[in-house]
Amino acid sequence: MTPELTYLLWAVILLILHVIVQATFSDLSKGLGWALGPQDEERDQNLVAGRIERALANYLETLPAFVALALMLAVTESSNGTSAFGAALWFWARIAYIPAYASGIPLVRSVIWFASLAGLVMMILPLI
Repeated sequence: MTPELTYLLWAVILLILHVIVQATFSDLSKGLGWALGPQDEERDQNLVAGRIERALANYLETLPAFVALALMLAVTESSNGTSAFGAALWFWARIAYIPAYASGIPLVRSVIWFASLAGLVMMILPLI
Protein backbone atom coordinates (compact mmCIF):
# COMPACT_ATOMS: atom_id res chain seq x y z
CA MET A 1 0.00 0.00 0.00
CA THR A 2 1.33 3.45 -0.89
CA PRO A 3 2.02 5.99 1.86
CA GLU A 4 -0.86 8.09 0.54
CA LEU A 5 -3.29 5.17 0.88
CA THR A 6 -1.98 4.47 4.37
CA TYR A 7 -2.72 8.08 5.31
CA LEU A 8 -6.13 7.72 3.66
CA LEU A 9 -6.90 4.88 6.06
CA TRP A 10 -5.77 7.06 8.97
CA ALA A 11 -7.84 9.96 7.59
CA VAL A 12 -10.97 7.80 7.88
CA ILE A 13 -10.03 6.87 11.44
CA LEU A 14 -9.46 10.57 12.16
CA LEU A 15 -12.89 11.34 10.72
CA ILE A 16 -14.51 8.87 13.13
CA LEU A 17 -12.60 10.31 16.08
CA HIS A 18 -13.35 13.86 14.98
CA VAL A 19 -17.09 13.12 14.87
CA ILE A 20 -16.98 11.50 18.31
CA VAL A 21 -15.10 14.46 19.80
CA GLN A 22 -17.46 16.96 18.18
CA ALA A 23 -20.57 15.09 19.31
CA THR A 24 -19.22 14.72 22.83
CA PHE A 25 -18.39 18.42 23.21
CA SER A 26 -21.68 19.43 21.62
CA ASP A 27 -23.73 17.13 23.84
CA LEU A 28 -21.88 18.20 26.97
CA SER A 29 -22.39 21.86 26.19
CA LYS A 30 -26.13 21.39 25.63
CA GLY A 31 -26.71 19.11 28.59
CA LEU A 32 -27.42 15.43 29.09
CA GLY A 33 -31.18 15.90 28.73
CA TRP A 34 -30.74 17.37 25.27
CA ALA A 35 -28.22 14.70 24.27
CA LEU A 36 -30.53 11.85 25.29
CA GLY A 37 -33.65 13.46 23.86
CA PRO A 38 -34.85 13.89 20.27
CA GLN A 39 -32.68 17.05 19.86
CA ASP A 40 -35.52 18.86 18.13
CA GLU A 41 -34.83 22.31 19.50
CA GLU A 42 -31.62 24.16 18.81
CA ARG A 43 -29.55 25.19 21.79
CA ASP A 44 -26.55 27.42 21.87
CA GLN A 45 -23.27 25.62 22.34
CA ASN A 46 -20.38 26.81 24.42
CA LEU A 47 -17.46 28.44 22.65
CA VAL A 48 -15.20 25.37 22.47
CA ALA A 49 -17.99 23.09 21.22
CA GLY A 50 -18.75 25.57 18.44
CA ARG A 51 -15.10 25.71 17.44
CA ILE A 52 -14.81 21.93 17.34
CA GLU A 53 -17.94 21.77 15.19
CA ARG A 54 -16.44 24.29 12.75
CA ALA A 55 -13.14 22.35 12.75
CA LEU A 56 -15.06 19.22 11.75
CA ALA A 57 -16.84 21.13 8.97
CA ASN A 58 -13.47 22.34 7.71
CA TYR A 59 -12.09 18.79 7.79
CA LEU A 60 -15.04 17.60 5.74
CA GLU A 61 -14.33 20.34 3.18
CA THR A 62 -10.76 19.18 2.52
CA LEU A 63 -11.21 15.43 2.98
CA PRO A 64 -12.71 14.80 -0.51
CA ALA A 65 -9.69 16.43 -2.16
CA PHE A 66 -7.33 14.29 -0.09
CA VAL A 67 -9.28 11.13 -0.93
CA ALA A 68 -9.27 11.94 -4.64
CA LEU A 69 -5.56 12.74 -4.69
CA ALA A 70 -4.58 9.62 -2.72
CA LEU A 71 -6.61 7.43 -5.08
CA MET A 72 -5.32 9.16 -8.22
CA LEU A 73 -1.73 8.74 -7.05
CA ALA A 74 -2.34 5.04 -6.39
CA VAL A 75 -4.15 4.34 -9.66
CA THR A 76 -1.61 6.19 -11.79
CA GLU A 77 1.31 4.82 -9.77
CA SER A 78 2.57 8.42 -9.48
CA SER A 79 3.37 8.28 -5.78
CA ASN A 80 6.77 9.68 -4.89
CA GLY A 81 8.56 11.23 -1.93
CA THR A 82 6.91 14.60 -2.48
CA SER A 83 3.38 13.20 -2.59
CA ALA A 84 4.05 10.96 0.41
CA PHE A 85 5.35 13.93 2.40
CA GLY A 86 2.33 15.95 1.25
CA ALA A 87 -0.05 13.28 2.51
CA ALA A 88 1.76 13.17 5.84
CA LEU A 89 1.76 16.96 6.10
CA TRP A 90 -1.97 17.13 5.35
CA PHE A 91 -2.80 14.41 7.87
CA TRP A 92 -0.70 15.71 10.76
CA ALA A 93 -1.83 19.27 10.12
CA ARG A 94 -5.45 18.12 10.27
CA ILE A 95 -4.77 16.49 13.64
CA ALA A 96 -3.07 19.66 14.93
CA TYR A 97 -5.95 21.78 13.58
CA ILE A 98 -8.46 20.41 16.09
CA PRO A 99 -6.79 21.59 19.33
CA ALA A 100 -5.47 24.71 17.59
CA TYR A 101 -8.99 25.75 16.59
CA ALA A 102 -10.50 24.71 19.92
CA SER A 103 -7.95 26.76 21.86
CA GLY A 104 -8.68 29.93 19.91
CA ILE A 105 -5.02 31.02 19.85
CA PRO A 106 -4.78 33.68 17.12
CA LEU A 107 -2.88 32.83 13.92
CA VAL A 108 -2.01 29.24 14.91
CA ARG A 109 -5.14 27.73 13.35
CA SER A 110 -4.56 29.61 10.09
CA VAL A 111 -0.90 28.56 9.84
CA ILE A 112 -1.88 24.92 10.37
CA TRP A 113 -4.68 25.22 7.79
CA PHE A 114 -2.22 26.59 5.23
CA ALA A 115 0.16 23.73 6.02
CA SER A 116 -2.60 21.22 5.27
CA LEU A 117 -3.27 22.94 1.94
CA ALA A 118 0.44 22.83 1.14
CA GLY A 119 0.24 19.08 1.71
CA LEU A 120 -2.53 18.80 -0.86
CA VAL A 121 -0.50 20.84 -3.36
CA MET A 122 2.46 18.51 -2.82
CA MET A 123 0.18 15.60 -3.68
CA ILE A 124 -0.95 17.34 -6.86
CA LEU A 125 2.57 17.97 -8.18
CA PRO A 126 3.37 14.40 -9.33
CA LEU A 127 0.04 14.27 -11.16
CA ILE A 128 0.67 17.28 -13.39
